[in-house]
Amino acid sequence: MIRVVLFLVALALIATGFVWFADRPGDVAVTWMGYRVETSLMVAALAVAALVVVVMIVWSILRGIWRSPEQVSLFFRHRRAMRGYLAITRGLVAIGAGDTRLAVKSADEAARLSPGDPLMLLLSAQSAQLSGDRIGAERAFHEMLRHENTKLLGLRGLYIEAQRRNDSIAVRRFAEEAAKVAPALTWAGQAVLDDRCAQADWTGALVALDHMKSALEKSEYRRKRAVLLTANALALADGDRDASRAAVLEAVKLAPGLVPAAALAGRRLSEAGDQRRAGKVLIGAWRLNPHPDLADAYADLRPGDSARARLTRMQSLADKTPGDVEGALAVARAALDAREFATARSALSRYLTAPTRRVATLMAEIEETEHGDEGKVREWMGRAMRAGGDPVWTADGVVSDRWLPVSPSGKLDGYQWRVPLSEIGMTHPVIDAAPPPLPEPRVVVDAGKPGGAGQPAADTGAVKKPEIVVDVVPPSKAAAATAPTAVNSVETVQPAAESTATPVVSPEAVRPPDVPKPAVKPKPVDAVIPLVHAPDDPGLDPGIDAGHVSDRDSGLGAGLDTDPVPETVTPPAQAAWQRIKQIFR
Repeated sequence: MIRVVLFLVALALIATGFVWFADRPGDVAVTWMGYRVETSLMVAALAVAALVVVVMIVWSILRGIWRSPEQVSLFFRHRRAMRGYLAITRGLVAIGAGDTRLAVKSADEAARLSPGDPLMLLLSAQSAQLSGDRIGAERAFHEMLRHENTKLLGLRGLYIEAQRRNDSIAVRRFAEEAAKVAPALTWAGQAVLDDRCAQADWTGALVALDHMKSALEKSEYRRKRAVLLTANALALADGDRDASRAAVLEAVKLAPGLVPAAALAGRRLSEAGDQRRAGKVLIGAWRLNPHPDLADAYADLRPGDSARARLTRMQSLADKTPGDVEGALAVARAALDAREFATARSALSRYLTAPTRRVATLMAEIEETEHGDEGKVREWMGRAMRAGGDPVWTADGVVSDRWLPVSPSGKLDGYQWRVPLSEIGMTHPVIDAAPPPLPEPRVVVDAGKPGGAGQPAADTGAVKKPEIVVDVVPPSKAAAATAPTAVNSVETVQPAAESTATPVVSPEAVRPPDVPKPAVKPKPVDAVIPLVHAPDDPGLDPGIDAGHVSDRDSGLGAGLDTDPVPETVTPPAQAAWQRIKQIFR
């Protein structure tokens, strides 16, 4: 709308100009080289405008002729670039589809049509990798290093190729160079960090972690920094204890639930005489992650304390996390040291039904220290061998007796406190489970003797009568078995004088082996959807006699009840008409 208004305004201004010149006529006279040309002002203005247009056209023609070689060259270059672009597109699609032959062919065509193009270099490198040409791939990646916009891509490719040939020196060199170019690059920073951790260079690892801080989540950064500070504090433990204490206290601030950091901080603060602060650090970590290392550090909070004082301290620590097995184990250990055996047994009582190895081993120590009962000790040690595992420091399927900052595969903070192999879903059978129920006792009754359960018959050479197997059912089950709602009727048999249980004999139990079972008619089951005859349903075909129906029912649906509501049978005279209706139904 605005453009239409502007167009109309411009048209009005032009029309106004023409009207203004028309209302003020005049003459224009030009004298040049003895010639005199006279004309009106309007014609002169039109002539000047036409002259300007002609000059512009002539200039455009001359300029086009002058620049025609450049335009032709530009046209061919553009055409060549488009063909190269199409070749690169075909090559990348072929790489994604796994077509090695087409990928290599497209890479050669792109290199011929678009040399030096970044996508062409990428296509050449990936096609060489796909075909197994490692030398060609490295050549392409080295070519990328010459271009500023593909330098990081080339370093990434060379880093991967160095990893494939297990060249650790080249891996470190390419990762460090990439980290210098782009400090926030995740893969480069992680590679440098892993290398520093593998060399136990914790100071360098902290520097590398700070470089990649912007690429990490805040919680992840704090956790990794706390782990590195703890590792550095452990490395300085035997040398500079002040620096070790400062590093581990910073680690506790970053990750209060990190067990190794809290345990080491508690010991360092206790050595410095700051037991109050050490206790706060240990209790805070215990609330988050109860762990035996924390319990040991808290037990040694005040060197020189008596065993009873340590027991009291352990009981107060266990009260912070009621119901946790680590607290019970800590109390039981302290009670054993204080020779408070009743307290130790009371602490472990709720875990004796299905004890773990540590619980069973500790019970064996209690038995040996208190009573010296070797039988009980062997019993508990045997249960310990069959008991379920306890949590340990594990990573990559490797179990360590102490925490380590780096796992065997080189992962920082890889060790976790858990039951070994629990991450792959392994389970252990329940210890001390209730045994399976024994089969119910069966009494063999000789059918030839009226009273004689358990009375052997004399071998007189006569034909032996079949023995009857009687299922002895407890009285509680006998009452339910004799209820009127039972499907099969039961009969109570009087036991012998020496019998104390009331046997209940079912018909199947008292039947001799050679007598076949009679057909039992089960209770009919109500249909979920009631079956209702349609108004024009002819019902049962009257041409089939009752004998055929009985044979069919006895073979396929024996025991099914008949319909409680009898249906009206169609008279035999209309049987033929009913059959005709069924044919056309």
